[in-house]
Amino acid sequence: METVYEMSSITWQKMMNLNVQSFLNTSAAFVPGMVEMGHGKIISIGSKSSLQGGAKTGAYAAAKGALLRLTESMAAELKPHDIQVNCVLPSTIDTQENRQSMPSADFSNWVKPDEIAQVILYLSSPMSDVITGAAVPVFGRA
Repeated sequence: METVYEMSSITWQKMMNLNVQSFLNTSAAFVPGMVEMGHGKIISIGSKSSLQGGAKTGAYAAAKGALLRLTESMAAELKPHDIQVNCVLPSTIDTQENRQSMPSADFSNWVKPDEIAQVILYLSSPMSDVITGAAVPVFGRA
């Protein structure tokens, strides 16, 4: 992880490609069909960092923030086509990789992948048809 003032263009581009360009590419592939059908659901995966940067997370937080703003913009653009666009914002996810990289952390506060999946399932269901442009925090106990 790099400070903002030491950040390489490689790190910046990697974060933007992974979090922003991939969303744009996927949207370009699927949204025209949804518009043609007159309905659809799009769920982006942001991060708690979408809302606030932190030390040595500048590129990640900026990319996740950009993803959130694109999600909100797309929600406004696609609302007339009955397409809901929302963003899930997990905090630290309880994965084996995160446990290994942060061994002294309190894992009990982290959100579990199945908890995030339940939120995504809800946003994918007809029960969420009235929700669009939302940034849904899934912070666990963090």
